[in-house]
Amino acid sequence: MAKKSVREVLRLDEVDLSALDPGSRPVGPKSKKEAAEDLAATGTELDELQEALYAENTRSVLLVLQGMDTSGKGGVVRHVVGLVNPQGVHIASFKKPTAAELEHHYLWRIRNALPEKGRIGAFDRSHYEDVLVPKVERLLSAAELRGRYKEINAFERELADTGVTLVKCFLHISPEVQKERLLARLDDPRKNWKYNPADIDVRSKWSKYQEAYTQALRNCSETPWYFVPSDRKWYRNWAVSRLLLETLREMDPKFPEPAYDLEAEKARLVSNDPLR
Repeated sequence: MAKKSVREVLRLDEVDLSALDPGSRPVGPKSKKEAAEDLAATGTELDELQEALYAENTRSVLLVLQGMDTSGKGGVVRHVVGLVNPQGVHIASFKKPTAAELEHHYLWRIRNALPEKGRIGAFDRSHYEDVLVPKVERLLSAAELRGRYKEINAFERELADTGVTLVKCFLHISPEVQKERLLARLDDPRKNWKYNPADIDVRSKWSKYQEAYTQALRNCSETPWYFVPSDRKWYRNWAVSRLLLETLREMDPKFPEPAYDLEAEKARLVSNDPLR
């Protein structure tokens, strides 16, 4: 029997967050050391594929990272997206909409941050914030939320039709590990800046956010979601790196054929040698 790919194992077909273990290792390495070794090898291949994607300049990849506070969205950007040439990467982080952004449709700021052809884009939070927060805070009616789910599905189909391949990762963390990470930010002066008192307010609504995520994952699954256990940082980084690697392998980007005569250009270079 053929070995299942990481995408097959981590794909979220049935969304029941209570059944997903944030500390699990459903596929791949069982130790931090093994994961580090594999991540290094993955980085080498990712870099090669990203260069081909950049040179091909016809398609792009968009890595969508969603998860509760401290689930590691920034860590993935640093340790996974950081494996490839930054010249071929576009990173966007979405916080509370500004007054100017609120004057537009909620997808306006998302469209403005999409990666250009040939790039790998990474969204630290995304358009899903516009269905998660409104549901938890009751800013929209049930009918309005259903309308947004439909808009998001249409938007993602549009991206696929225009050559953008989405890799949507739900970074699943337990409340116990989140507490540890928030305390670590308070205990370490070098991490105090990462702490936001509002994080406690969001944490107090944990169950409501789990329900909001459940509805978003279920209703916006035409483009698949992947479950990334995130209690172990090393496993989280490994899993996302493999999801990205498998996606690029399937895309199989190719270096374009030169639009000039190679031998003629070699001859010109020799004959025009200024040092001769």
